[in-house]
Amino acid sequence: MRAQLIPASCLAVVCLAASAGSSDAQCLPDGDVPFICGPVSPEDLAPVPDSPWVLAAGMEDDGFLYAIDARNHRSTALFPTATYHSKPDAAFSGCSGPVTGGFQPHGLNLRPGRNGRHTLYVVRHGARESIEVFEVDVRGGPPTLTWTGCAMAPEGVTFNSVAALPGGGFAATHFNRPVGRLWEWQPGAGWAMVPGSETNGPNGLVASADGRWLYIGGWGTRSLIRLSRGQTPVQQDSVEVGFHIDNVRWAPDGSLLAAGHLGEEPETIFQCLGQQQCDGVTSRVSRVDPERLTAEEIVRYPSNEHVILGTVGLQVGDEIWLGGIGGADRIAIFPVR
Repeated sequence: MRAQLIPASCLAVVCLAASAGSSDAQCLPDGDVPFICGPVSPEDLAPVPDSPWVLAAGMEDDGFLYAIDARNHRSTALFPTATYHSKPDAAFSGCSGPVTGGFQPHGLNLRPGRNGRHTLYVVRHGARESIEVFEVDVRGGPPTLTWTGCAMAPEGVTFNSVAALPGGGFAATHFNRPVGRLWEWQPGAGWAMVPGSETNGPNGLVASADGRWLYIGGWGTRSLIRLSRGQTPVQQDSVEVGFHIDNVRWAPDGSLLAAGHLGEEPETIFQCLGQQQCDGVTSRVSRVDPERLTAEEIVRYPSNEHVILGTVGLQVGDEIWLGGIGGADRIAIFPVR
């Protein structure tokens, strides 16, 4: 199959020789779409500031956090590995400690720090439902992770995406249909529901730098939702994109990249994911202006054995990286529009 780009454009073949991925011979392009091969089910992607590194969440029952070098597209597993570092932070005293078994990472978000040290938040399923917290250190070259704590999910809550907030806190989406909502965690206060955040299937999430606005991927509403934070009354606006938004990422120009998928019916998506019946299912990325709330589709790619179900679009240099789930071991690359 060939990608339906807007407009179409040819790229050079880019392959990955990864510690847990396909060989170069298996990493051939799909028409004009090259791949980064290696990370399995790369559901979410997060760039490490002021570095060539991108982190990926391999959403498998026993998954990994990966680091991908944008210079050569090689990847390596960071966590869990045979050896890992931990340095518990007192802010997460309610967490029982690091658990490496049954690690199923989902959404990612990174709080920029100083001098090559940052904070990574990871939605985690499996052995426990939580937000796992790591220090990311790129001062010595490739990233190293040190586990610093976790925030256990409230009873009955299943997280999807997470976004860092001012004050050392973070917000997370509880994906549920027909009504899900957002939760916020702050040091010393724990979890509280975010007022006015109820919607059909809240999925991806990012926050403005000042924390005044939350941008939510409305999976059930097929729209990007802008929600005020700390304002009374709560302000909510949205723009339709025409597909089920999974993850949302900031682009270097200040726009938002909303990525997701579309089938004839919502149930078609789950058939594609669970039974590999993906006829008519496409992965999509739209660029959204967060101020004017306008959207333009920039990538449309049919589901296939390479990318089963797209979930995240991230701009890396002059490329859009499209990650997905379903057991595929690659990230598709498209030109920036």
